[in-house]
Amino acid sequence: MIAAITFPQIDPIAIALGPLAIRWYALAYITGLLLGWWYCRWLAKRPPALLSERAIDDFLLWATLGVILGGRLGYILFYQFGYYLENPLQILFIWRGGMSFHGGLLGVGLAIILFARKEKVPVFALGDIIATVVPVGLFFGRIANFVNAELFGRPTDLPWGVIFPGQVVPRHPSQLYEAGLEGLLLFAVLFALSRLGGLERRGQATGVFLIGYALSRMLVELVRQPDQQLGFLFGGVTMGQLLSVPMLLAGIALLAWSRRARAAH
Repeated sequence: MIAAITFPQIDPIAIALGPLAIRWYALAYITGLLLGWWYCRWLAKRPPALLSERAIDDFLLWATLGVILGGRLGYILFYQFGYYLENPLQILFIWRGGMSFHGGLLGVGLAIILFARKEKVPVFALGDIIATVVPVGLFFGRIANFVNAELFGRPTDLPWGVIFPGQVVPRHPSQLYEAGLEGLLLFAVLFALSRLGGLERRGQATGVFLIGYALSRMLVELVRQPDQQLGFLFGGVTMGQLLSVPMLLAGIALLAWSRRARAAH
């Protein structure tokens, strides 16, 4: 017998008020956005202090739309294009899950560029603050994945393996691995960087975030169960790893650019 942890009985609905049902998944997004907004306001006061609190308040709506629209569109294009092509109405059922981080990243990135142009502030004045805050949302998002018993790992004989609903063998709780790496660890690194003046070096925080997330995701994908509809790609690579490669390269390039720009000053 393999020692394992039985998945706790967690109702995916956190609050039910008559016909209105608020799921943990939605609460995770809301909590991440609100805490991220508060942290952004705090960071905006630190050097170089190029953004007002009002600008941060205004960007909250832009960030929300970027996360939801980009995340949903990314999931459709990267993971289940054929299914949604045949069932277009299902695109609207976001509460059933189906969000892509890489798509959400592109959505927020576009929102940052457009908002920075509108407010006439340097893109990285906003981008570096947002990059420093993103791990907050990632942490709550991965915890929601665990509560929903989705995106779990491959079979394991480790003592902390979890038997998820519908499964008969223990599996890696890869959602919790990601919450620890993409969320807590990456947040700690970026927080320390911000305290050491990292936000004054344009592009540095964004580069560190891109590298940190890409490496974390690529590592966890080694034990995470590939999406059923995709399976493994060429050479045993997963879609999550493939999509993280451009992030890693972009992060390295951005750090190099940031260092050269600082040296030029």
